[in-house]
Parts: sequence; C-alpha cells; structure tokens
Amino acid sequence: MVVMSGLEPEDRELFEKHAVELYDLVVQEGGIAPDDPRFANGSLKKDALDLLVELNLVQIDTRVDQWRALEPANVQARIVTPLSTEGVRLLDESARWAKAFQSLAQSWKRSPQPESSEAFTYLHGQAISPYLTALLGDAEHELLTAQPQAGRGGPSLATAALRDIEALERGVSMRTLYQHSARRHRATREYVANVTPRGAEVRTLDEFFNRMIIVDRRVAIIPSVDDSNVAVAVREPSVVNYLIDVFERTFARGRPFTSNADRDTSAVASEQRAMTIRMLVDGHADAVSAKRLGVSPRTYAGYVADLKDQYDAQSRFQLGYYMGKRGISGRELPDDTAE
Repeated sequence: MVVMSGLEPEDRELFEKHAVELYDLVVQEGGIAPDDPRFANGSLKKDALDLLVELNLVQIDTRVDQWRALEPANVQARIVTPLSTEGVRLLDESARWAKAFQSLAQSWKRSPQPESSEAFTYLHGQAISPYLTALLGDAEHELLTAQPQAGRGGPSLATAALRDIEALERGVSMRTLYQHSARRHRATREYVANVTPRGAEVRTLDEFFNRMIIVDRRVAIIPSVDDSNVAVAVREPSVVNYLIDVFERTFARGRPFTSNADRDTSAVASEQRAMTIRMLVDGHADAVSAKRLGVSPRTYAGYVADLKDQYDAQSRFQLGYYMGKRGISGRELPDDTAE
C-alpha cells in the first residue's frame, strides 16, 4: 500500500536495515566518496545510498566530491507527519465503519429470522475462520466450546487465547471441554493458563466427542458429517438447544483442567486406561481407538503395551483372555481393574 509520502513498506525496511547504518557511517567519517570500494564489495548498499539521497538526508559536497549528511529533523517531519495524519484518519474511518456495522448487527438480532434458509449456513474451507472470528467477536454472554484432541498448534492457540481473553474481559463467560490427552499438550496448557485466571472454566474427558462451538445459546458451529473442510452454522433454536443439552451433560462428567499442578493425574490416567480397555474389548482398530482417545497411534500402542506388561500377556489375544477371566471390561470402577 502506497502511503501519502510516496514511500512503501519496502522502503522503510531498507531504511531500517541499511540506510540508517550508512547515514551513521557518513556522520562518523565526515563523508563518503561516491566510489568508496565498500559499495563495490557489497558491505555498503548502493540502494540504501539512493534512498538517503531521495529523502534528502545526504548530498554531494562538490568541493571534496563526497557524500555529506544533512540534518534529519525536517525530513522526519515530511515523512512521519503525513503518515501519522493518515493513521488518525484511518482509525477514525475504521471506528465509523464498526459503529455502522454494529447498528446492522443489532437490527439483525432484533428482527424475526426466516425459518428456512438462515437456519443452517454451510461454510466451506477458507470461509470458516473469518466467520468464526466475526461470530466470536460479537459474543455478548456465553461461549461453549468442545475441542476433541489436541490438534491445534501453538500459533493457533496463541491467537485463540488473545481472542478469548478479550471476550472474557468484556464479561463473556466461557466453558471449554478437551479430551484428557490435552493435559500433555504444552500449547494447550499455556492456553489454559492464560484463560482460566480470567474466569474461563476448562475440563477434560476420557471419551471422544465432536467439535462444537455455541455462541450466546443462539448459534452453534458443528462440523459437516461428509466433509471435514465444511462447517455448519446452526441457528434453528430447537437444534441449538439440543446441542446445548449434549454439551452440558458431557461437560458435567469432565474433570477440571487448571493452570496449577494437576491433582487429578492418577484419576485421569485411570480413566484413559479404562478407555483403552474398552477399545480393545470392543475390537476397534488402533487408528480408531487412538482418535477416540485423542492421542497418536504410537501413544495408543504404548497404552496397549503397558496393559500387556501388567497382565503378563505376550499377545493381544492373551491380553483379552486374561482380562476376560478377571471380568475386566473397562467399565468398572477404577479400583476394580487393579491386580
């Protein structure tokens, strides 16, 4: 984007990286010759000199045929003042646009909504993220989120933390549900450490559940059944209320996940162990079982290996036989599965 001064961001980067250094050298040495060998060997950048000349920060002294530095204050005013003025204008323009759209949003919320086309909105690919950002930015009362697995990376969670903190600080309540495996995910722990002191409530559960976001109990975002690259925004009140009930029941079974040292470590491990047993007993493939536990196939294989060691089994068949003899199904109380 070209600014009022006629300079572009690339010019500012060149100025910061090379022109400032060259100007300082001209000042220290009292001048630099146009044919200084440092321009030829690349240690001094010719385009940086050209920029200093364009900005009228250096000029040639014809008496000694050298570049000499000029006082920068006037140049600074000529460059920075228009930028500052333009910045103020853009901020004001942005605020006016935001105010106008806020009025539209309030009108939309007050008006009766159509029963057909607006009840379900299908979002495809790159349209999902902007829609979510706008929807979460308009949240007024409550955010309910279910995030299976710990797939979100550090940058994504850092962005989510900033967004969610802003919502919490304007008075929005937030409850989030993860799987137990998220407790071992460093970026997720950092996210929890950022949002829980500001009022967010986060819990984890051993069971698998589907991704879901519910905003102000009026809009729910859920994944499409047929395409992982498609999300559905649901505004039909009866469906939204049903999804809220599903979330409430699931959240009630979760264990608190705080930024403090986890006091539920043994209980969480016990629940994950029981879930592993259920997956084995039900005959699920490793990939399916790992997904339901929210862990990698390699981690799941480690869980199975631990069970084989515990029951002194050489194979999964033996493991199933030994657990069957003891009546272990993974649905007992934790103490019931002990040796």
